[in-house]
Amino acid sequence: MPAQIATVRRFNRTVTQRVGALSDEFLLRDRPLALARLVWEIGAEGGEVVMLRSRLGIDAGQMSRMLRALEADGLVTVTPSDADGRVRVARLTAKGLAERVLLDERSDALAASILEPLAPDQRTELVAAMRTVERLVVASLVELRLVDPESRDAQRCVCAYVAELNRRSPDRGFDPRQGATAAPHEVRPPNGAFVVVYLRGEAVGCGAVKHHPGAVTDLKRMWLAESARGLGLGRRLLEHLEGLAREHGSAAARMETSDVLPEAIALYRSAGYVEVPPFNDEPFADRWFSKPLRRR
Repeated sequence: MPAQIATVRRFNRTVTQRVGALSDEFLLRDRPLALARLVWEIGAEGGEVVMLRSRLGIDAGQMSRMLRALEADGLVTVTPSDADGRVRVARLTAKGLAERVLLDERSDALAASILEPLAPDQRTELVAAMRTVERLVVASLVELRLVDPESRDAQRCVCAYVAELNRRSPDRGFDPRQGATAAPHEVRPPNGAFVVVYLRGEAVGCGAVKHHPGAVTDLKRMWLAESARGLGLGRRLLEHLEGLAREHGSAAARMETSDVLPEAIALYRSAGYVEVPPFNDEPFADRWFSKPLRRR
C-alpha cells in the first residue's frame, strides 16, 4: 500500500503540472483552473448552485466567492429559480457563453499538445490508460444509497428516465403508471427497495427491486445519466440490485425492457440474463429477461 500511495501522489503531481492546474492564468486566461471549471460546469443551460457545489465538491463559502468573481467579470448571473424561489440558479451571460467556447477550444489545444509529441501507438496507450484511470477514480467516488422512492432525488431520476424513454420512442409514449408498475409502495421495504446512484454527491442514476411471492424479484427503473455512462456504473448498479434480491431470499431476478435501449439489452446479456417469454403485460416492453441468482 505505501508504494501504491507514492505512485498515486507522483501521478497527481505530474498531471497537475502538465495541465497547468497550478497557474493563476489557466489556458492563458486571467483566472485559475477552479473558475474556468465552474464556467464549464454551469454550461449553456445553467445549473442550480447547490448541485454545482455538490458536483465540484466545494463548500458554500468557496462557491459564493467563485460566483462573485465570475459575476464581477460579467460572465455569470445568479438568480432565484423560476420553479422554486428558494433555489439559486447560476447562468452564463452572453460574455460567459463566449468564454466557455474559448475555454473549450483551448482545452482541445492543450489535449492535442499532450498527444502530438507521442508516436501513434503511444497515443493509443495513453488514451486507453486515461480511460482506465477515469473509470477507477469515478468508481471510488460513487455511492449507491437506499432512499425512499418518493424522495426528491429518486423522483428526479425517475422523471429523467421516463423523459429519455419518450425521447427515444416518441410514437409509443411510455407511461410508468401503466403495465408492470413500480409504484412507491411496491419498491419500498418490505415489498422492495429503491436505490439512487450518487457521483460526487449528485444523483446520476437509479434502480429498484420489486419482490414477488415465489422467490422472484423484478429489477425496475434502471437508469444512468448520460454523463455517468461508459464508466462501469451500469454493471455495478445491476450487481447491487441483484444483491438486494439475494438478501430478500429471491432465487431469480428478471426484468423487461424495450428495443429502444440497446445498451441495456447488451448489459443484461453480458451479465448472464437470458431472454424468456413475457411474464407481465408491460405495453412498452419488447423483451423479457431472467437470471437465476446463486447464493454467495
